[in-house]
Amino acid sequence: MAAEDVVQPPAQEVSGPAAASPSAVARLESLTGLRWWAAFFVFTHHMGNLAPLPIREFLKLGTSGVTFFFVLSGFVLTWSTRPGTKAGTFYRRRFARIVPAHVVALIPALVVFYRFDPPDNMFWIKPVSMTAIVLSLFLLNGWSNNPDILYGGNPASWTLSIEAFFYAFFPFLHRITSKLKIVGALVLAAAAVAIACGYRLTQYHWAELPALPPPLLHTVAFLVGIAIAIALRSGWTTRLPAWLGYLAVGGGLLVLAYTLRHPGKVPFGTEISLLQKEILTLLYGFLILVVAARDLRGGRSLLRSKPLVALGQWSYSFYLVHATVLYGIRELHGSSEPVSWLNLTWYAGVGAVSILASWLLYKFVEHPLELKLRGSR
Repeated sequence: MAAEDVVQPPAQEVSGPAAASPSAVARLESLTGLRWWAAFFVFTHHMGNLAPLPIREFLKLGTSGVTFFFVLSGFVLTWSTRPGTKAGTFYRRRFARIVPAHVVALIPALVVFYRFDPPDNMFWIKPVSMTAIVLSLFLLNGWSNNPDILYGGNPASWTLSIEAFFYAFFPFLHRITSKLKIVGALVLAAAAVAIACGYRLTQYHWAELPALPPPLLHTVAFLVGIAIAIALRSGWTTRLPAWLGYLAVGGGLLVLAYTLRHPGKVPFGTEISLLQKEILTLLYGFLILVVAARDLRGGRSLLRSKPLVALGQWSYSFYLVHATVLYGIRELHGSSEPVSWLNLTWYAGVGAVSILASWLLYKFVEHPLELKLRGSR
């Protein structure tokens, strides 16, 4: 999950020959509001293990919320670049942004997800593994395809390890991509998606390729986000309404949900299922494009309302703590069965507790420690 609060914080500055001046970079706070809905989509996926709804098959696609964050991360880092900031400053600010909340959220997660003698009837509780915990602490767990390592420590940290990889190479990548204009940005996005699709289709149909670690597999989403930001900053824009982006994402998710369940009933259903991450990358990229373009035009947006911007600012902390809250409650009270719309009451209760916990983590750890550790320019 991307850790950006708003789309123009000083903590995201990186030097580069094409970096915009401070006055030239607009704040796109609708994207902050969107971050909340992406985090909430992930929450609905996990809630299926506690209080399933009749649409639980659709909500399994809530995992794609992390794809949105990977696209947004590439967009935000590129959009917010300013001249004069050294790579060392960038790394320090990235550390300040994601690590304090990650470390604090790891503590209750260890209590919920680990036991020396885990009970057989609680699948989410794992035997204590110092290897998994230490790799999670240092955000290296994402480089393993072993689920016990990948989802070790706080299960949410696997996406942070991918973000850490993106941050590590962004200053070097920016030196290259900052020279691109509209055409170059579109070529970059198309090439990234084409290579990812080629890898998956080749692996399935023609040759047994080595399994790539998650950071490499998700890099395509990060590159697409970078390309969208470059195109917008180079003057390319669109007057397509934002609702078209919502419609495209909603319709695309419905088609994917049906295809994943009935691949034989949809033309090229197998290929669509294989390429779901690339399809979602393009859908979320399109949504970010039309929402950002609307903000640049000065259009009205509920996503910029104070409640949604606040929730968007807390969404990183929400992402870190919601699974811990959810499974802690499940251990205490058990799951709600059967599948029913009445389970929405569980959503309200668990959601409220998770939001409260995320506000506390944001107010007393994430935000103050970021301000303290990020330092001057």
